[in-house]
Amino acid sequence: MMPPAGGPVRTDLPPAGGRAVDDTTAPPDALLEVRDLRKHFPVRRGLFARTVGAVRAVDGVSFWVERGRTLGLVGESGSGKTTTGRTLLRLIEPPAGRARFAGQDIFAMDRRQLRQLRRRAQIVFQDPYGSLDPRMTVGDMLREVLQVHRLAAGRAREARVRQLLDIVGLSPRHAERYPHEFSGGQRQRIGIARALSVQPEFIVCDEPVSALDVSVQAQVLNLLRDLQRELKLSYLFIAHDLGVVEHISHDIAVMYLGRIVELGRAAQVIGTPCHPYTRALLSSVPTPDPVQARARIVLSGDMPSPAQPPSGSPFHPRCPPPRKDADCVRLVPPLAERAPGHFAACIKEPAWR
Repeated sequence: MMPPAGGPVRTDLPPAGGRAVDDTTAPPDALLEVRDLRKHFPVRRGLFARTVGAVRAVDGVSFWVERGRTLGLVGESGSGKTTTGRTLLRLIEPPAGRARFAGQDIFAMDRRQLRQLRRRAQIVFQDPYGSLDPRMTVGDMLREVLQVHRLAAGRAREARVRQLLDIVGLSPRHAERYPHEFSGGQRQRIGIARALSVQPEFIVCDEPVSALDVSVQAQVLNLLRDLQRELKLSYLFIAHDLGVVEHISHDIAVMYLGRIVELGRAAQVIGTPCHPYTRALLSSVPTPDPVQARARIVLSGDMPSPAQPPSGSPFHPRCPPPRKDADCVRLVPPLAERAPGHFAACIKEPAWR
């Protein structure tokens, strides 16, 4: 992985440190494989809009999504999660790095190949109302998708619309209603139905439950799990709530300031976190038992600006003592293996392992 502008990458890891994430780490049957993904937005000022800097929204991200599994991408607002998801579907261009979907290079696809990708990879947006056209009925939205991709016509199209609504728990009579006539949870179900209309293999779920009530969140999460089991779907599930991510994910990647700081199986990341930022996120998850006490880790300050990232480790300005030292300020830790399949970008070996 290329070092960011913050400083040199540290290569002398602690004794438990192992190999870094590289081309040989991903399983051979991975559906999506991402290597050193970068997306920088130029900062322009002055009369002639000259470029004076860049916002490093995504700064060297590597991960993979296995077939039929869910990778949860979690982090604070502004960490680059949504930009990562939209860049992989080429809703934001032009990115740098490599991304391969079922063996095909996403960033090298022409218009015809990209149209084929749209059938195999879809997205469910965060805002269940803003992502729906208020001038179209639910049935018209679904019919339009089926017509554009030439998937069904005539009676077969109407049957498919009814089937999609039934799959997500809605009634066929809802096809003639407009988005404003539904609740937030129902609108998100419509968004899921629209994504399913092209029979995709992979769906980017961009914080699909963050705008919903807690009880409705559980319903939508259970729906996504059922659909994954029945339709053999793969998800990139983006969220800022580690409790939600733990509920639905097989694997978890923790993102901070445009970089992944921890990656592994869900049980590993939740049970034995290797990065202090992951520990802080876990401590903020509420427990259902009022008697059970959980020590809160309160981080000082806010996340630094991606336009002016700190030198060395991105997390060092907020890292709680006594873990932070001089090396954290000047060296960038790579995402290295601390246990089989469990990677973390931290210079120091965790004292709690």
